[in-house]
Amino acid sequence: MYSDEDLLLISGLQHVAFCEKQWALIHMEQEWEENPLTIDGKHLHEFVHEQNRENRGTIRTVTSMRLRSLNLGLYGIADMVEFHRDSSGVEIKNIANNGERWIPYPVEYKRGRKRYDLADEIQLCAQALCLEEMLEVRISQGAIYYGQPRRRVVINFSIEIKNEVYRLCSKARRLFEGVCAPQYNTGAHCKNCSLFNVCMPNLTLTDKSAIYVKNALKDILSPRGDTVP
Repeated sequence: MYSDEDLLLISGLQHVAFCEKQWALIHMEQEWEENPLTIDGKHLHEFVHEQNRENRGTIRTVTSMRLRSLNLGLYGIADMVEFHRDSSGVEIKNIANNGERWIPYPVEYKRGRKRYDLADEIQLCAQALCLEEMLEVRISQGAIYYGQPRRRVVINFSIEIKNEVYRLCSKARRLFEGVCAPQYNTGAHCKNCSLFNVCMPNLTLTDKSAIYVKNALKDILSPRGDTVP
């Protein structure tokens, strides 16, 4: 069990899943830069959070719901949580007071299209695990709304995704405590990262020491006619 002072952001799991160095820059060194992608994403989240509660038949909707898990050591805010009326759910205050039972259904909003990795699914699953702990109810599904092509994708919270959440929570904790150093995940995607100019992966990962030693040996051995491999 973690204390409130030791909790890490749920959204950070997406960062550490994508690139440990990105996570360290944001969550340890407090570095952040905006670019058109992050600005669009920010506007989308603000729009969702500004929506009021909505009742639609057997569904109650709450936006900007605060989440916390002392077991996982996480906290954050869910874009939206739908509460679906279901006899196998639990009674929830402020949703209904007539003995009806509800199952939470987290919905995360993303500006772009589905990613090639499971970072989005991991973030959503972490929200579900927080809700399970807070409300003492089992949650099997949630959804991610993608701005391109403007539709929801239903996510089943399999044991594999849950295990990945646990693994990344442990990894983020070790990084935060300095037990291990963050690893880079370099590639063409780096150019779309808002922290590209801060991280400078091309410069950081280029080890010029071997070239320097080789050139130094070449200068020393050349007069003797020796060659440097």
